[in-house]
Amino acid sequence: MTLTRRHGLIALLVLAVAGAVAGGAAWWQRNFERTEEWVDLPRTGEAARNPLYVLKLALIADGVQAQSRPRLQLGSVALGPRDTVLLYNDPRTLTGKDEATLLEWVERGGHLLLRTPPPGPLDVEKPVPVLAAFGLHPRSDELCAGLDVAGEDPHVEFCRGRRLDIDNPDSTVSLHWGEPELGYVFARVPHGRGHVDVLSDFDFLDNDSLKDGPHIALTRQLLDPNYRAGTVHLIYEAQMPSFWMTLVREHWRVWLPLLLALMAWLWRRSQRFGPLLDSPAVERRSLLEHVTASGEHVYRYGYAHLLHEAARKAFLARLRRRDPQAAALDGDAQAAMLAERFGLPADDIRNALSTPIARDHAAFRSRIAMLIRMRNSL
Repeated sequence: MTLTRRHGLIALLVLAVAGAVAGGAAWWQRNFERTEEWVDLPRTGEAARNPLYVLKLALIADGVQAQSRPRLQLGSVALGPRDTVLLYNDPRTLTGKDEATLLEWVERGGHLLLRTPPPGPLDVEKPVPVLAAFGLHPRSDELCAGLDVAGEDPHVEFCRGRRLDIDNPDSTVSLHWGEPELGYVFARVPHGRGHVDVLSDFDFLDNDSLKDGPHIALTRQLLDPNYRAGTVHLIYEAQMPSFWMTLVREHWRVWLPLLLALMAWLWRRSQRFGPLLDSPAVERRSLLEHVTASGEHVYRYGYAHLLHEAARKAFLARLRRRDPQAAALDGDAQAAMLAERFGLPADDIRNALSTPIARDHAAFRSRIAMLIRMRNSL
């Protein structure tokens, strides 16, 4: 292939690639359009744990001093005479000391907002803090209430909250919402120079609910007594959950894999189950004790020559494996060759290979010891 022809093929290939890229770009520009899209990211920080975070920002934007915190902290936070306190959670978490402090503060001009206990078990014999002081009693009924605001779509509220019974509505409360037969969803009780508001639920104050017009209007009316006159304290969790409950509810992505790993490790390390086996018989003595006792019994009854013959055969068997030439000899020739190999007197080796005289204890011990010594040296 000539150089000119090769250059022509390369040029055609480059043109083909460029044409394909240009065609793809033209098709992309014709069929697609650049647009912007807003994607809501998961909430983090205070916005994730504080259900009243949007309400706090809205109040601050409207020129109201507002702060939120998980607990009431009456001992460290001083309440002004025109402040407002909204307890978002169950009022039964209040202690007797907290109740007395709050009532004294309301009497000086404070505005306290509470809700009835949430759905669940309720001991009707046990008074609810603050509510019982004004003759307000939560019921077990959970009935919705209509909310109509001019220019807005009709709303239905308090479907998941308990209604109230009021002992003397005409003399106790200044404002109420509901009916005596069905119960009340809202009651405002004057106390000294302040007010106590009790509602069936605060779900319309949540971060996701406060964007609706009726909810904004209802919130503004509730906060009206001390609006812009003092600080609004938003207590969104009167009782902090325990560490373990938070771990179970919020951090299962961590403990669940760890629990599975722990169970797998325990399963791997656990003993396998199977049919029951009889316990092994307990030995009364060790093998060495048994051999020693057997040898003493044989020696006691005059069969020492059998013990010597067994030791002699054990030595000769190893000698045949390690030194076949010496094992093939016999008598003095074998004793001389073994004496040269082990560096021992030939007479001692000759005596060790011969059977000892009966009842000659010293000769028996020396010959057995010599056989064992030579056997271990091979």
